[in-house]
Amino acid sequence: MRGSSTDPTRSPGHRRARGSACALATAALLLPLLGAAPSGSATDSSAATLQRAFASASAEYHVPQSVLLAVSYLQSRWDTHDGAPSVTGGYGPMHLTDARTALAATEHFSEGTEDARGDSARPALHPTAQIPADSQLPARLRTLTKAAKLTGLAASDLRTDEAANVAGGAALLADAQQALGEPLSADPADWYGAIARFSGADDTATAAAYANDVYDVIHTGEERTTDAGQQVALAAQPELAPDTAQLAETGLRTLSAAGTECPKKVSCEWIPAPYSQFGSKYGNHDLGDRPAMQSIKYIVVHDTEGQWEGVLNMVQDPTYVSWNYTIRSTDGLIAQHVKAKDVAWHAGNWYINAKSIGIEHEGFLAAPDAWYTEAMYRSSARLVSYLTKKYGIPLDRQHILGHDTVPGPTTSTVPGMHTDPGPYWDWAHYFDLLGHPVKQTARKSGGLVTIRPDYTTNRPVYTGCVTAGQPCAAHGSSEVRLYSGPGETYPLIKDIGLGTTPTTGVNDLSSRVSTGQQYAVADRSGDWTAIWYLGQEAWFKNPKKHPTAVSATGLVVTPKAGADSIPVYGRAYPEASAYPAGVPAQAVSPLPYTLPKGQKYVVGDKVPGEYYYAVTFTTDSHKVVVGKDLYYEIQYGHRVEFVRAADVTVARSGR
Repeated sequence: MRGSSTDPTRSPGHRRARGSACALATAALLLPLLGAAPSGSATDSSAATLQRAFASASAEYHVPQSVLLAVSYLQSRWDTHDGAPSVTGGYGPMHLTDARTALAATEHFSEGTEDARGDSARPALHPTAQIPADSQLPARLRTLTKAAKLTGLAASDLRTDEAANVAGGAALLADAQQALGEPLSADPADWYGAIARFSGADDTATAAAYANDVYDVIHTGEERTTDAGQQVALAAQPELAPDTAQLAETGLRTLSAAGTECPKKVSCEWIPAPYSQFGSKYGNHDLGDRPAMQSIKYIVVHDTEGQWEGVLNMVQDPTYVSWNYTIRSTDGLIAQHVKAKDVAWHAGNWYINAKSIGIEHEGFLAAPDAWYTEAMYRSSARLVSYLTKKYGIPLDRQHILGHDTVPGPTTSTVPGMHTDPGPYWDWAHYFDLLGHPVKQTARKSGGLVTIRPDYTTNRPVYTGCVTAGQPCAAHGSSEVRLYSGPGETYPLIKDIGLGTTPTTGVNDLSSRVSTGQQYAVADRSGDWTAIWYLGQEAWFKNPKKHPTAVSATGLVVTPKAGADSIPVYGRAYPEASAYPAGVPAQAVSPLPYTLPKGQKYVVGDKVPGEYYYAVTFTTDSHKVVVGKDLYYEIQYGHRVEFVRAADVTVARSGR
């Protein structure tokens, strides 16, 4: 949701910002948890230290080890994040929350240094002047304090020492079990109610969805190497049947899912964005009739740049923008705001808005250590799987868009387009959860590459997370940097649409490719691979032993014979003759980019020119205009773009 951008092709009544709610949250409601807490973990060099910590805590607090492991996996995938807090102030493998301390550790956060992206400037935030008392925070944001009381361990140890953190989580689970009047049973099936309470959810639907996910982890088992290089394993128990009747003992409120469009395996509530008129304007979305009148082609993944409560306040403001869903980090609760049939204002591109569903995730782009929970990733993946199946949306990076891959609709809007969810969103893990892992689909002769670095070990340098020009905390990333030649001494690739010198800034997308994106191979030299990108030959490091991309095959476009280059567009609008009387024809204006002869770009889709005319509060004048001109959506640079089918030749790559 980062920044704001306006599509000038909308009517005068629609020229207020329709980018996304990813910005402009009130300062008091933001939780920009930047940078790691002091490191000082008691972890030793043994790869089995964390596994032993789970065994020890299990024995001390009489919580089944499988329960501890599964709860921790759903919280953090057993990662320690070097003692840094999550998006919602959770620490360590058990995600013990201490949001007040996380805020206090953040001395300064300002986005005023990022004007190069055209974002609306925010005032500098000084969270230390806004830190609430523990009692003013929701219980789900202060579990570490309770864990300290139960264990007698120092809060600092619970934040930074993984063994202490696991013990704190075990103590909380044991306390929840006893509060429900249940015995400290050795049978993991007897812990359903305690796990539901551990989630921090205040309703039965969210708590049950969380507990069900924990038992799914127990059923399937898990094994992985953590971010600290430790091997942790949980043996599968596929026959385990939890006592779900314990949910009735938790005393949690009943959450109504009435009016929502969500799969059954997630918790979902209806918190509507208002459709109301004020003066000569209205907000904050348009009524529609999708997919009957127009198809839904895209899912757009955003991050909120604000905390849950503040973001929900924004989407209920009729003068603000809108999106379809928001997902909470602590437990994966989903709030739906706009029906799929209607058009939310979230992408900064009216064509994409009219053809997409926008999903906000509680988080911050420029806070690499403010990590997302596994619960949120899983909830989001289930929602996206449901929506893509319902509306026939392909599960690939040209249809599951990041807000950072939405094209600027016109030349003037390109510099101000959004950059979330950014380089720290784990696209590989997300697509694993979607059941469509990013993997090799062809031999080297396939002609294409799919970007696929190892998220944990791929750590390109980014700057500007806290202070302009200063390095961000080292962190795993989904993105790979591009150079103008086969080596890091060559200049970075330049994006002429931005009109600026490329940098390593966390919001500078000019010379970056992202996991799952596909490009045509232009050349190879040793450990370096060149691709066609933004009308140029762009190089990235791709060593055989530690590849950052895998081979693929697919359809590509190239200019028709006789053309030196062809124009590139940020939207697929119809030709002028397609517009009926009373609907002003929208300009089919090319961007400053071209597709030169001899270059190839991967095809994502073939679509007719289409425009949704909706400029009034009442819907009687709303129309969907569909033209005869056809377009190909292509992966042109970091963002997708469009070319006219009449301008290109389509062929299979590698031939």
